[in-house]
Amino acid sequence: MILKDIFENVKIINSNREIDFNSEVDNISFHTDDVTKNSIFVAIKGYITDGHKYISVAKDKGAKYIVVENFVDVDIAQIKVENSRIALADIANNFYKEPSKELNIVGITATNGKTTTSFMTDKIFKDAGYKTGIIGTVYTKYDGVNIPSILTTPESLELQGFFRDMADKQIEKVTMEVSSSSEELYRVKNVDFDVVTFNNFSREHIDQHGSFERYYEVKSKLIKEASEDAVAVLNIDFDKIKELKDKTKAQVLTYSLKNKEEDFAIDNLDLSTGKGKYTFIINRDIKYKDIIIEKNSFDIELDVAGYSSVMNSVVAIIIALLNNIDIKTIQDSINSFAGVERRFEMIYDENFKIIDDHYANVRNIDVTLSTLSEMEFNNFHMLYAIRGNRGVNLNKETAEKTAEWLKKLDPKTFYATLSKDVVMKKDEVSKEELEIFLSVMKENNIDVKVFDTLEESVKSIIDNAKSNDVVLLAGCQGMDKGAGFAVDELIKNNETKHKEILLDKVKNRIC
Repeated sequence: MILKDIFENVKIINSNREIDFNSEVDNISFHTDDVTKNSIFVAIKGYITDGHKYISVAKDKGAKYIVVENFVDVDIAQIKVENSRIALADIANNFYKEPSKELNIVGITATNGKTTTSFMTDKIFKDAGYKTGIIGTVYTKYDGVNIPSILTTPESLELQGFFRDMADKQIEKVTMEVSSSSEELYRVKNVDFDVVTFNNFSREHIDQHGSFERYYEVKSKLIKEASEDAVAVLNIDFDKIKELKDKTKAQVLTYSLKNKEEDFAIDNLDLSTGKGKYTFIINRDIKYKDIIIEKNSFDIELDVAGYSSVMNSVVAIIIALLNNIDIKTIQDSINSFAGVERRFEMIYDENFKIIDDHYANVRNIDVTLSTLSEMEFNNFHMLYAIRGNRGVNLNKETAEKTAEWLKKLDPKTFYATLSKDVVMKKDEVSKEELEIFLSVMKENNIDVKVFDTLEESVKSIIDNAKSNDVVLLAGCQGMDKGAGFAVDELIKNNETKHKEILLDKVKNRIC
């Protein structure tokens, strides 16, 4: 593609030499590992390092042009912009020829439940016969492509590349999680969403974004920046989400799990079995583009545990209705949904139970432990992977919420781990994060043994479990490999009659 087309509508401040905008460019990259001859390298200022430091490396590997925020002393053509992340999003969209406009894309944001909601939505689309793609915390997956995720939402260049490939492969429905980081770092700039949803909102990522106010500001961009051709689905049970009703050009549809007056609501909720049954209500006739959703009500039954599954299913149902999927298909698809890896996932259920949960923040903790409190068992054992590199504030809040529940659940064993054997540098637990966790436990008179490694801590807590006990493996990145270690220990101890089933459960894990 010629340079002038790549830089169409990109604001250039100046350049360090005359640029031939009619020259051809073969590739764009923001990491030196991906630089090829006759390419553009975009120098991004990241959290850990600065791409400007690697411009000489990009030159040596064949880069022809460098996009910079400040010129560096390297003999290569440099194009200066105000913000290289914005420039990357714009030139990526141009380079791949605005692929999101050729796709039907759902963008899902929330503090909790994005992954499960997206998996439910993708399953309904598949069950309705559509060719689908999904992008999120677990993986990017479509038509033979299956790439485990490092980021919830890929960088803009990678994202636009996926969209181009999806469009070329005639993917009909795309479901993607949209993180607050992706909004703040312009990864989803230029994405043409058809449906956007904001499902719930609570305190998270405070240290990352600088303040709760900033977190809300970037989280709400998905709704505020939606186009007039899109529909925004808002959970009115959250005041901060309700505020967005009049702050978007999109058609707004509302839902509630607490009252029956919004566009969509529920009734007759039954969680007595641990699973969920309820009546889904459409309160009025709704027109979206050429689709008519008639006033109606119908029953929903889930085969996965917890109130969070109910919350997530409501959003998936609304998305399905907006895509003109029939009610019977929706009911059958939701009922046969088997859950998502590491979301209150039952790893083992023989002599005792092992539950694996992506235990991320205070709201997630409430949902997880309230569900567990409804279960019948002898003794409760919990292993928590302290969340690394998320700041003192988040770790203090999660520790306090955990302590609040531990007083109610009275665990036989409570361990914590730093997971030094499995986490990458970006997820290492800092001295300050460990100290605040221990301080909160001490203040609440809760005994906790801290292990350096995940493997040793998993072996130790499983060795404590007896008949009819429950073991909870709780944590984010630091617990991702916990189930694998647990299965190894169960097999070593001859605790299972279903070795192959257990091995199969962890063999193809994405986490």
